[in-house]
Amino acid sequence: MSTLPTPHPLPAFDAQPSWRERLAARIDRWSTSPGLYRWALSWPLSRWVVRRRSARLFELMAGFVHTQVLLACVRLRLLETLLDAPRTLDQLVAQTGLPRAGLQRLLDSAVSMRLVDRRSGGRYGLGALGAPVAAHEGIRDMVEHNATLYDDMRDPLALLRDPGQAGMHTYWPYTPNQASVQAAPPATFTRYSALMATSQRFVIDELLTAYPFADHRRVLDVGGGMGGWVSALAQRHTHLQCDLFDLPPVAALAQDHVHRQGLGGRITTHGGSFTADPLPTGADLVTLVRVAHDHADDTVLHLLRAIHTALPMGGTLLLAEPMAQSGGQSPSDPYFHFYLMAMGSGQLRTPQALMALMETAGFTHIELAPNPMPLHAQILVGRKSRALSPDPEATTRLH
Repeated sequence: MSTLPTPHPLPAFDAQPSWRERLAARIDRWSTSPGLYRWALSWPLSRWVVRRRSARLFELMAGFVHTQVLLACVRLRLLETLLDAPRTLDQLVAQTGLPRAGLQRLLDSAVSMRLVDRRSGGRYGLGALGAPVAAHEGIRDMVEHNATLYDDMRDPLALLRDPGQAGMHTYWPYTPNQASVQAAPPATFTRYSALMATSQRFVIDELLTAYPFADHRRVLDVGGGMGGWVSALAQRHTHLQCDLFDLPPVAALAQDHVHRQGLGGRITTHGGSFTADPLPTGADLVTLVRVAHDHADDTVLHLLRAIHTALPMGGTLLLAEPMAQSGGQSPSDPYFHFYLMAMGSGQLRTPQALMALMETAGFTHIELAPNPMPLHAQILVGRKSRALSPDPEATTRLH
């Protein structure tokens, strides 16, 4: 029989608690009082607050079931089928092969989640939240990919104690260990690069509208995967010459993709490791899209310094990736915290933490660029306005 761990005693403080801490402690006791709950239910305004808070809490408890309903819809291709045309229950039974009673439960659940909508004549159509899933392959790929994450989180305490046992590691070919990189089978790079390429579409659209790329002449994308971002950039801004740098197996995949797009004359791919090899020079803009959050601070700082070295004076770094919200209130933060842990490397950082790393690497005039959809990525821009003197103690000062 398992027992709960014994709580550690609270640390002793010499100073008296501040008035804010005393007030917070009183609110904690007040808000957890059974009497408050009974009183709140008796008044219309407070009853609304209690009901809303209870509903939000139940959503948290039921969240895993919601993800599994979504996964079932994706695996059945249910939403794509309804995008083609509304269907009756009998038609969907014939198509999916599921028992009628079971499929009815799935449809009722999908309706409540707004993935599916009821139409006339007993038919089912696409719901408001089902439409983007049906329209974007990248969302469906990530839903399927997240099934591995949910397996790893079946016992969250086991994952927290030993992230190295997570099955998500099998998707992650990027490792500081060069021997491990060389030993990884080609299929590992192909699978992960394809997943990142399909899920990158949202970030690409945001970047193309959020930054004035017309001001540059040559762009280097570091960690560019299969080249989806630089290909879209080159197609939108036809004056640009582009370079892509990634691990040799990934760069080979990118080269094939670039040539299929007819962009071989404007995009050059380079194979190497940014932890061991110098970056290509000649670009006045370096983009780092969904790369930094996959690595520890010392690796990110090493990369940022390499980018600073590769850029000419006046060159620019554009860094885009999911970032933690100040105060930790974003509903997306828990997902990225656990996703990155299960992947085995990296962390979700605030814009301020990334700006500090960029500043330590030598960048100046660092700013958070406006972005219409910061859920997928926030954008930081920094410039090289001076040469950087070596400072081996900088990493230590970050911690």
